[in-house]
Amino acid sequence: MNIKKMIFEDSGSPLVLFESSHGINKDNLDTSINPGDNFYLYACGGWMKNNPLSPEYSRFGTFDQLRENAREQLKELITNLSDNPDSKIKGTNAQKVCDLYKMGMDSSRLNKEGAAPLKPFIERINNSKPEDFIRLLAWMHNGITGSFFTTGVGTDPKNSDRNMLHIGEVGLGLGDRDYYLEKNESNSKILDAYEKYVKRMMELIGYDATSQQRVWDTVIAFETEFAKNKMTREQRRNPQLRYNLRSMDQIRKDYKNIDWDTYFLELGVEDLSEANVASPAFMDFLNSYLPTLTQQQIKDYLVYEAVSDSSGVLSDDFQNANFEMFGRVMSGKEEQEARWKRAMTIPNAMLGEAVGELYVNKYFPFENKAYMVDLVENLRKALGKHIDNLTWMSDITKAKAREKLATFTVKIGYPDKWKDYSEIIIDPDKSYLENVYNASVWYTQDNYKKLHKPVDKEEWHMTPQTVNAYYNPTTNEICFPAGILQAPYFDLSADDAQNYGAIGVVIGHEMTHGFDDQGRQFDKHGNLKDWWLPDDAERFTKLADALVAQFDAVEVAPGVHANGKFTLGENIADQGGLRVALTAYLDSMEGKEMKNIDGFSPLQRFYLAYANVWAGNIRPEEILSRTMTDPHSLGQNRVNVTLRNIEPFFKAFDIKEGEKMFRPEDERVVIW
Repeated sequence: MNIKKMIFEDSGSPLVLFESSHGINKDNLDTSINPGDNFYLYACGGWMKNNPLSPEYSRFGTFDQLRENAREQLKELITNLSDNPDSKIKGTNAQKVCDLYKMGMDSSRLNKEGAAPLKPFIERINNSKPEDFIRLLAWMHNGITGSFFTTGVGTDPKNSDRNMLHIGEVGLGLGDRDYYLEKNESNSKILDAYEKYVKRMMELIGYDATSQQRVWDTVIAFETEFAKNKMTREQRRNPQLRYNLRSMDQIRKDYKNIDWDTYFLELGVEDLSEANVASPAFMDFLNSYLPTLTQQQIKDYLVYEAVSDSSGVLSDDFQNANFEMFGRVMSGKEEQEARWKRAMTIPNAMLGEAVGELYVNKYFPFENKAYMVDLVENLRKALGKHIDNLTWMSDITKAKAREKLATFTVKIGYPDKWKDYSEIIIDPDKSYLENVYNASVWYTQDNYKKLHKPVDKEEWHMTPQTVNAYYNPTTNEICFPAGILQAPYFDLSADDAQNYGAIGVVIGHEMTHGFDDQGRQFDKHGNLKDWWLPDDAERFTKLADALVAQFDAVEVAPGVHANGKFTLGENIADQGGLRVALTAYLDSMEGKEMKNIDGFSPLQRFYLAYANVWAGNIRPEEILSRTMTDPHSLGQNRVNVTLRNIEPFFKAFDIKEGEKMFRPEDERVVIW
């Protein structure tokens, strides 16, 4: 598709978008760097110099810049919404969004209230008796937090048309099990800070020093045991391991120390005959662990969980303590985000599609969607070509792969049907915490009500204003919200080579997820099913293991290496997206003149645009945190390691043997 083509509006009258297309922003480059030595620094060094990290960020790149632009747009929409007469009418979405935002901005009221909004939570927990445990746990799970284990309704991976109940592992205060289990200087620093954080949370609700120590001893003991028994990051990537269908009779028998009947009765879940136990080993551990706990330990842990998970909607003291732990210590941030950004997070999440409807009306024009529709179809055709030309896949499996590709559902911009928030009541006479809690209860119950109902395949799992995209294996769909379809990822004033190198690669990336180490295990209907011939799977695994080794070899910090297994799916998708997007671009230019712009060839602009997608600066603390918790590789590795497998890239920049970016042909890994 050519950017200069005419796009027709609903009236049928043609609209010429641009007379000419701009090229690469040379300010993003660092031409003192040889692209053959470090392409990432060559392509992004200027951007990095011109966008130094400000104190509120642990990482800031073009992706974050896009998010910041969206937040500024949302701020304008939300603040101007107060001038809308609907915002004065109780029960309207405008009223709910405006009042939630105002409550988050009212620091005087929040600081005056202090810990008072938490008092009903704390009293209920501390006044409970041993026989109240399961009802207490169900209440916590119904809108506060998932303690000890989690439950929720989602697609049955082996029957993608129906919803089922899933029982899962508990989360951890520090996010990842290795913080508790791996002994090193960095983790010791984080655990020391975590102890201070837990004690500070308890201090803010009136616990004395002795009680604070008691709570900390319980928290670290519980979470260390949880960490020992949770799945590893790599195990969680295997959907087969996470699918263990059990009858409720079997669940009652296997985990008899949990009163399941009372638990689900309290949550309003009826007629439950079976559930998926995502981690049987963890539930085995929990079943034997619960009887060893004292009533005081259980109360202390639940109080801490309620306080910590509520800290973001309480006074500055709570928010400052939370930032000190998770912002400064774990990520290296030097100061908190502005209050308006924090305040906007709540309505943007809890009333996301109401805000999203405003967003797309103002910031997502018709021509953006029209271009994307064509772009996606071009990428789909290109991926089909790549499947046909694979040397490691049999014709039988290729035919099924093409069937899966053909049945991809594509969602662009915004949903056709907006979510109904009429049952969420936002009352400014109640505390910020109580309003957020009540909305959380609604969301929890809305999820449980999906049980026994077919999967709504029209539902979106991101709001339109989200700067991201996704592939969902159980619905076999790719989704590109309006938020990510903005410059520099998607720029109608840029030439096609750049759009294919940026948003085109993002599209190809999400498509390739349908065939990565996880996505390939789901068939065209979204069912968890082995549709590959054994020899194909074996050859795929051999290639994937080689790609794992490439990333494992990268040292991201002194003595710390990237985790190629954990990031495998994203690394496969990055490479696949690059290869497929280039094919789509070249096909779209067939018979057309491919001009140089500002001294750069079309292929050079394509690869520079891709690199600029991941331009950014990052703090050392954030590098360590993301290496442990983020299934995406660091930006520099998404560029340099991935491109070293791609022959057209070498030709585009005349990269030769002996240069650091060059990889010998027999060491390159090409999957899609």
